[in-house]
Amino acid sequence: MRVSGVVANLPVDDIAAARDFYTDYLGLSVEGFNLGWVAHYQSPDGEAHVQLVTRDAKAPKDSVISVHVGSGVEAAYEEAKRRGFEIVYPLTEESWGLRRFFVRAPDGNVINITSHTDE
Repeated sequence: MRVSGVVANLPVDDIAAARDFYTDYLGLSVEGFNLGWVAHYQSPDGEAHVQLVTRDAKAPKDSVISVHVGSGVEAAYEEAKRRGFEIVYPLTEESWGLRRFFVRAPDGNVINITSHTDE
């Protein structure tokens, strides 16, 4: 699996209420997307990223990070199953343009393994 990016998924009660801290104070002023329950912010140079999450829209558990693997998401899914890792949310094509699954790491953290459908 080739990881092309890792983004922290920070739990918040209200994205609009939290946004000013992350955008104005921390300078993550570029909003990549905002689906109401998850919003992605990054620095103007594109080097720093964070996602604010109120509650995942479809998965039964929230993830702590999103790991982008490009076109390797199917192989990552099969490898996670082969290794016996708990699949928290199966490989799914989401309506908002992602193909993803959630896997529980041995330490208990839930990880979102994801690919944009155009990758």
